[in-house]
Parts: sequence; C-alpha cells; structure tokens
Amino acid sequence: MPELYLVRHGKAATAWGSGGDPGLDPLGRRQAEETALRLAGMGPLPILSSPMARALETARPLSEAWGVPPVVDPRVSEIPTPEDRMGDRTGWLYTFLKGLWSDQPPSLLSWRQGLLDALLSLGNDTVIFTHFIAINTAVGAAQGDDRVVCFWPDNGSVTRIRTYGNTLRLVQLGIETTTRIG
Repeated sequence: MPELYLVRHGKAATAWGSGGDPGLDPLGRRQAEETALRLAGMGPLPILSSPMARALETARPLSEAWGVPPVVDPRVSEIPTPEDRMGDRTGWLYTFLKGLWSDQPPSLLSWRQGLLDALLSLGNDTVIFTHFIAINTAVGAAQGDDRVVCFWPDNGSVTRIRTYGNTLRLVQLGIETTTRIG
C-alpha cells in the first residue's frame, strides 16, 4: 500500500494558457522551498517528476535536501493539447476543465490511462511533482468521479493517495486555491 504524495508545481513564471515550458516565478520558488520543508522529515523517499521546468524546479529543494535526484517520467506531465486546438490552448482548456472524462477523445483517455498506470506501478512511497490536471485525474480515479476537475489544488499543495493493487484511494486532498476558472 504505497503512499503517493502528489505535489502541484509552484506558481509558473507565465500564465497557464500562454504555452511554452515556463519555470517558476519568485512566489513559485518560495512555494517549492516551503513544500520541501513540509516534506523533509518524511524521507528520503523516491522522487518522480514531470519533465516540465516548473515541476523540476519545484522538486529541486526537496531533491537537494534528501540527496535524491528526481526520476523524470513524462507520464506525470501536463495534459497534452489536442493537435487541432494548439492555436487556442486557452479556449480549449476552459472548455476541457468543465468536462467529463467519458466525453474525451481517445488521445486524452490514453494520456489519462498512462498517468494512472504510472502511479499504480510505484511500489514504494513516492513524492511526485506534477500538475493540476494530473492530480485531478488521480483524485477522480480514487473517488470514482468522472469530472475532469474534482477540486482545485493550490500551487505547492500536497495531495496524498494510496495504491491498493490496481486501485487508488484518496488519503487527503491538498490545500485548495481560492482562484478558480469558470
């Protein structure tokens, strides 16, 4: 019954709809430091990270404190924008966030399954630096909730989930943000 600590990356240097791969802004770096302080006493544990700069930069303080380099796994990365929506990522995201998984195209369902497979394959307690939708995907699977967004984890928050064979179970939601879209 490994426990997974899903950390939402710190605040990015650019808005979420602007594209690219931004690192952290000054607040995001403080959030990364604060998260490392909160988790430091639990380890060292394995660290898994999205390959995105904001996730890797959030992982850095804990990685340095524990002397454990993060293993990068693209399956815990940000959800990909469908090819036909690349020119309007912001518009697509606004609609997507209000949707259900059962209404999504095969490409996004494949991403979702890859993320869940990555989490379920972990045999040890692990800290995972990831993204808003990825955390929501895990929480939704743990609660049997088909909504794309089940809750609004804040930057630097830690959501705890346990694996039981081929299922996920929610232990504790991370702190929620007061800023919501739509």
